[in-house]
Amino acid sequence: MGKKGKATKGLERKGDGSSVEKKRMLILDQNKCKPGSEGFIFLQRIASQCRLECILVQRQGQPGFPKQEVDEKGEPMPKMRIVISEEACAACLTRAKKCPGNCVKLVNLPADLKTGIIHRYGPNGFKLHGLPSPKAGYVLGLLGSNGIGKSTALKVLAGKLKPNLGNFEDPPSWQDIVTYHRGSDLQTYLTKLLEDDLKVVTKVQLDVDFVSKFAKGKVVGEILERCDDRGALKHLTKALTIDHLLEREVQQLSGGELQRFAICAVAAREADVYIFDEASSFLDIKQRIEATEVIRELAALKGENDRPKYVVVVEHDLAVLDYMADYVNCLYGEPGAYGVVTKIATNTVGINNYLAGYFPAENMRFRNEAITFAVKGGENGGDTATEDEGRKASNKKLGINYPDMSKTLGKGKGKSFTLNVEAGQFSGNDCVGLLGQNGSGKTTFMELLSGKFDPKGTDGSRPETHEGSFRNIGVAYKPQVYAPKLRKFRGTTQFLFEKYVNHACSDRLFRLMVLNPLSIPQLWELNVCDLSGGELQRVAIAMCLAQKANVYLLDEPSAGLDCEQRVITAKVIRRWVVNHLGKMAMIVEHDFVMASALSDKVVLYEGNPGVECTARTPVGLVGGFNRFLKQLNVTLRRDPENYRPRVNKRGSQQDEMQKGAGNYFVWDNED
Repeated sequence: MGKKGKATKGLERKGDGSSVEKKRMLILDQNKCKPGSEGFIFLQRIASQCRLECILVQRQGQPGFPKQEVDEKGEPMPKMRIVISEEACAACLTRAKKCPGNCVKLVNLPADLKTGIIHRYGPNGFKLHGLPSPKAGYVLGLLGSNGIGKSTALKVLAGKLKPNLGNFEDPPSWQDIVTYHRGSDLQTYLTKLLEDDLKVVTKVQLDVDFVSKFAKGKVVGEILERCDDRGALKHLTKALTIDHLLEREVQQLSGGELQRFAICAVAAREADVYIFDEASSFLDIKQRIEATEVIRELAALKGENDRPKYVVVVEHDLAVLDYMADYVNCLYGEPGAYGVVTKIATNTVGINNYLAGYFPAENMRFRNEAITFAVKGGENGGDTATEDEGRKASNKKLGINYPDMSKTLGKGKGKSFTLNVEAGQFSGNDCVGLLGQNGSGKTTFMELLSGKFDPKGTDGSRPETHEGSFRNIGVAYKPQVYAPKLRKFRGTTQFLFEKYVNHACSDRLFRLMVLNPLSIPQLWELNVCDLSGGELQRVAIAMCLAQKANVYLLDEPSAGLDCEQRVITAKVIRRWVVNHLGKMAMIVEHDFVMASALSDKVVLYEGNPGVECTARTPVGLVGGFNRFLKQLNVTLRRDPENYRPRVNKRGSQQDEMQKGAGNYFVWDNED
């Protein structure tokens, strides 16, 4: 009893002495706390300082130690691990929080959290509250931050993970799990899953190991023919524009081609449940619309006995999710600690509630500020002081321009690509969006401006600049492919910044306006080579913005980021570069929301992707978007509640009305 009494003081906050106002949970990241690491040595040392055994060193073979030989990444399980008691005393909690390497995190739980635990990954591990509710004949979207439990939920729905209802020491049976969901739509779904009455196919997230795991040395057409249970291969390859890739080997495909191949392979199967995890990654705007329409077609299919299909998607591009999904389950919580699945809602209501940070059905506010997409100008969320500084800086700016130019890459017929560029002129504190399909030369254009093609001297230096190069006036460039170079760095994130951009780290405003919003300080003690894709993206963006330049070039800054991080990143770029520094930014972006939120002007790319394209002279945002969307035959409107761009359903009354008026992109908030 004495032990439990002390534990209560450590893990709960009391109000009047009787009711618990807020509970806390302790998360220990075993990946950061492996034997021999600083965190492990620290916790091992303090484990002996408490007679209550709040912190234990477990060894292989002891009760509670995992029996599997490899972890989720396929690496051998360590022979020892640290476990911190759920009822740890206040003294041990205080010591544990000082653990180096960000291994230990103490997280506050909502006081009125009523949703039960569906699954927990062992002691001090992540836990998921609630499950999404798929609806037959409709597309269900999952919306939430990275690390919030979406992948865990998908594994349960796919039957690949048996939920333990929070009891990881004595897991319940499948029948107990079904009974737990009695009276809900999930009871029907899980019953079918238990009886093997549901065939589930999943398109997993693409990563660097995707090809080596699934398709190395295999031909695209041969794989797709084996997957074609429905006899729909010809239609799917044409709809996804991959019919010209059928004779290629899979390892020869680009990221966008690989994504469309994976979508096609799943959509061609005959199944009862189709799951797509981040289907729009690596795709341009046109390809995202094509993929969305293919996925929506699956929900309209009928199986045996006219049984409709379940379709579940995870998507971070809000415009694509809005267009793709009929219903939405949102997830909130603390990434890496716990996630809560909200009640199902229509796509419009669910997305708007998520952006507002409040779910009326649960009476739960999980974010203090609403997310809006009116990021331009002071009245729309800008900081007045920094805007004033930006105006002063812009008074000293020099006009920025580039001439007509042309660049050809590769040699030989069918193997070369030519980019023609029309001259452009800017005031110096614009944010310019580059819009075009994959293969249209956007990255080539950025490389021209960054000075990559400037002539080299005999010593490897570049004494002369290429026409159009911004190198002489100062340019900072975040390329599309940055991960391999960053991952070679041996050291922590803090050491990386101190070594290359130390002046920025000591800048109070840079910390306030860039590092803190991008959550870079939370990564200080982590090795750069161990960062996830999204973490590495934020580091690359911050490193670019930390440089002193007149022009900032960022190629696909939203890749790998969740929807909240994308909006934060858009605001950071505008407020730091345009409002505060009074400088110019050029952005390559395929996310409708990011592109419209960031851009003042637009450079359109037209022509034959992969062969010859032209970068048109810069035009205004609305005119540029109208011209681009007309090429795609897609119309956009803005949501009156939060200003997010929304794709009109093809053939809808709104779609036909805007096309008739020639307004493919309606900018006015009232519309």
